[in-house]
Amino acid sequence: MRVPKKERQRLLQETIEQNPFIKDDELSKQFAVSIQTIRLDRMELKIPEVRERIKHVASEHLDEVKSLAMSEVIGDMIDLKLDESAISVLDMEREHVFSRNEIARGHVLFAQANSLAVALINDELALTTKADIRFSRQVHLGERVVAKARVIKLRRDGRTDVTVDSYVGDECVFSGDFTIYRRGEEEQA
Repeated sequence: MRVPKKERQRLLQETIEQNPFIKDDELSKQFAVSIQTIRLDRMELKIPEVRERIKHVASEHLDEVKSLAMSEVIGDMIDLKLDESAISVLDMEREHVFSRNEIARGHVLFAQANSLAVALINDELALTTKADIRFSRQVHLGERVVAKARVIKLRRDGRTDVTVDSYVGDECVFSGDFTIYRRGEEEQA
């Protein structure tokens, strides 16, 4: 049974408020309507496309990255609290996958997680010294990977332990425990 337009638009707005990173094709499947219908509903409701929503969320939640240039972070950084937590989003496009089977290259998932772990360090010099990683399942062309990093421990030896979990939807596809070396204030003098 089809949901009336007003009800669908109300539900659409709630869904996007809960998950601003949801794509139009995912919404069209969820509401059993065409992508064009979703786009028209978004236009009527004055809800921007997903890229604009990501930029908007990012502009509200970003500290300034110190350890990398923003262009060196793999994916779109949408949240950063230095020495606490960070989130990035990466849509798997053709250049990220093997052409033969359209499965994401492992080094792309690792690069997203590693660059996020380094970016959240509140120091101008941050280098990965150790990484323990686990791939839980294959990621395919067109899927969106949301990586979430958080600092576990700031150690006295100038190292920081960071954990990163990457998700497609609610499913964890990658996990990593990183040890990041930071120069620290005493070495900068």
